[in-house]
Amino acid sequence: MHLAITGAGAWGTALAVRAATQSHSSIRVSLWVRDAAQLDAMRRDGFNQRYLPGVALPQSLALRHWPDGDAPTSDPALPSLRSASLIVIASPMAALRAMLQSLRDYPVPVVWLCKGFEQVRADHGGSASVGLMAHEVQAQIAPDLHAGVLSGPSFAQEVAQGLPAALVAASADAGVRAALVQAFHGPSLRIYASDDMVGVEVGGAVKNVLSIAAGLCDGLQLGLNARAALITRGLHEMTRFGVALGARAETFMGLSGLGDLVLTATGDLSRNRRVGLALASGKTLAQAVHALGHVAEGVYCARTVVQRAQSLGLEMPIAAAVDALLDGRMGPAQAVAALMAREARDEV
Repeated sequence: MHLAITGAGAWGTALAVRAATQSHSSIRVSLWVRDAAQLDAMRRDGFNQRYLPGVALPQSLALRHWPDGDAPTSDPALPSLRSASLIVIASPMAALRAMLQSLRDYPVPVVWLCKGFEQVRADHGGSASVGLMAHEVQAQIAPDLHAGVLSGPSFAQEVAQGLPAALVAASADAGVRAALVQAFHGPSLRIYASDDMVGVEVGGAVKNVLSIAAGLCDGLQLGLNARAALITRGLHEMTRFGVALGARAETFMGLSGLGDLVLTATGDLSRNRRVGLALASGKTLAQAVHALGHVAEGVYCARTVVQRAQSLGLEMPIAAAVDALLDGRMGPAQAVAALMAREARDEV
């Protein structure tokens, strides 16, 4: 098996390291890097100092260059990307459409790691469309791909270090699920299979928005009771939203729902939580995002989550408060007050 991972950010590199470290001899792993200078540094130093400092790259991990443009060039020193048995797109949501465009005619399974919604685009007629989830982008761009998603509660640093973790491989195609299990399941990384791609993607997207709210809660020192209430009611929002989009409710009680939400809402390595903490401390959104140095997907998809919920006739008060906060329509204290001032209701 040849596993190819395109995108050498923290998460793509971490999975490449883990697969190359725990895989048996029949699995070859290649990591495709877009930035030529970054690739040179990784080959020279044996580390991805930019995104995953301190984690040594296994000698068995092949590093390749994905140049600018639609498709990678050939490299006589390494097998072509077309020889891969499984291709994993490890790019942010904003780059997924272009990556799928490049890979749309590949016959092998293609899966992605990104969590979120695509920013609202204008169609050819110039009118606004809704932001799409990854599987919806794939249905537009590359409907014939054997596609899937790998998601769940996971910080890149911990996975790269070999600490125990569990993820969900979701696809309507049993062959894609099996390929993901073969590539990544091992002593320190358990892979569970699911055919509910919608539920897994909704969980991965909405938890980022809710984690900004959790960071705000902690930053304002509202207490553990408030955090527990926020996570619980946030899970309820996520589930109702997902079911309305066609997901199964039980998916949100699993790794890609409750599991990922708890991790991202409470873990100090969570970028989205750190955005909330920064806003609570008085920083502007621009300052908070700049300090991260990485993408915090919740910042970019909060508006889309709220818009799509409204189009379905759903209320998502926590997501709406985060959207108002990010948009500057509310300050941190106002956002909390708006949530607490809601009328009493049954817990449903």
